[in-house]
Amino acid sequence: MSKTNTIRPFGWQDKLGYAMGDMGCGFSFQLVSTFMLLFYQQYIGVDPAHYAIIIIIAKLFDAVNDVVIGNLVDTKRIGKKSKYMPWIILGGLTLVLFNILLFVPVKNFPEIGKDLWCLVTYCLWSIAYTMVNVPYGSLHSVITDKPNERTSLSTFRSIGAALPAIVIMIVLPRIVYDKVENPVTGVVDEILKGETLLPVALVMSVFSFATLWGTTKLVKERVQRDTSGENVTGMKAFFSAFRSFFTNRAMVGATIATVASVALFNSTMALNNMVFQYFFKDTGKVGIAMIGSYAPMIIFMAIVGKVTAKFGKKNVIVTTMFVGAVAGIISLFVPMTPDMTGMIIYILCLMGLNLGNAAFQISVWAIVADCIEVSYRKTGKSEEGSLYALYSFFRKLAQGIGQAVVSWGLVAIGFVKGENAVQAADFGDKVKDLYFVVLAVGSLIAFLAMKFIYNISKEDEKAFAEKIEEIA
Repeated sequence: MSKTNTIRPFGWQDKLGYAMGDMGCGFSFQLVSTFMLLFYQQYIGVDPAHYAIIIIIAKLFDAVNDVVIGNLVDTKRIGKKSKYMPWIILGGLTLVLFNILLFVPVKNFPEIGKDLWCLVTYCLWSIAYTMVNVPYGSLHSVITDKPNERTSLSTFRSIGAALPAIVIMIVLPRIVYDKVENPVTGVVDEILKGETLLPVALVMSVFSFATLWGTTKLVKERVQRDTSGENVTGMKAFFSAFRSFFTNRAMVGATIATVASVALFNSTMALNNMVFQYFFKDTGKVGIAMIGSYAPMIIFMAIVGKVTAKFGKKNVIVTTMFVGAVAGIISLFVPMTPDMTGMIIYILCLMGLNLGNAAFQISVWAIVADCIEVSYRKTGKSEEGSLYALYSFFRKLAQGIGQAVVSWGLVAIGFVKGENAVQAADFGDKVKDLYFVVLAVGSLIAFLAMKFIYNISKEDEKAFAEKIEEIA
């Protein structure tokens, strides 16, 4: 592995540009992960049980989608100067189109038409998102090969991901919800104004493409892989990457932890909205909860580089995840009332849970880059795109699992679909408990995976920096 000498040194432009890339992905992903379930179940009227099946089918489709695009990124250059940037631009333009189509209000379609529209547009959106996210994620391992610089990239990527989430959780509830008096109970409920999500999707798409374009202008690829003798393409390249992925213990451990984190943390944000909609009956304060729950992550962003350099990424993550898992279990038994006092207790519980997830969320991209480095040093093959595509597939499968778990959970607690539907009197309590259950389970699974499977130690990380031994 060698570096070119004509490119400017790694610096703030790379950090800012890489953060903008996840902002671009985030303006689309956060909108979809937060409001797609609510849009189709509360406004369009898709049955929650049908929605769970739709999401699972769509994510199985991603099994082919991610691998095909990952292999294309590795083997087909569509630009002369860069392996990844042209793919990001092409994918970004496609993402604008399907991000908008996903929120077209098809509430007058027959039931089968609603289901098919949801399935087809979500699959097309997944293709577009993969065309952006796989080359963008693969960039991490070729911007720099220094562990401390990779950690800083991971930190800035987390910042880039957090900003769209905060904007969407603070601003959008004030736009997409209305307070309406329930004609049956006389209670004022929060109702989703589904028709507003189409113009919102248009605006978010513009922001998404603009920030992705910024990434292509600020980030530089410095690490050149020695690929002499490497000629495998097509299915041979896929099976080679597949074997590299599953014989890499660190990658397997990090992937299991990621699946737990994404499925039962990141993909369940719709439940948080529903807690404020049905338990606290005040969606305008969703943003306060979001800021509070992000507090541990903001703290870790300031210190993660120094802490992981001193103790190693695995040690820091395992310790904080243990704290988060314990906090999640305790949260299930903490009494809460649907008033400001209960809201403060709720936010404190979320902070405890997110403490465990914060270090992992910030460091995960550096961890994935380390896992890809392990594979390269072991096999000598430049498989960044394919390896990242496999990892991305499991991330996106986790998104589907998370949304399916939410849908099945809502069925179990008696959710009534459709616009202006009347929920049972105790539905707010049940949805709050459901949210804490999935968060606690996610924390526990992620802790076990990082503790007992992931095996890149602090000493291994030093070896990457020193380049004096190969990691097997």
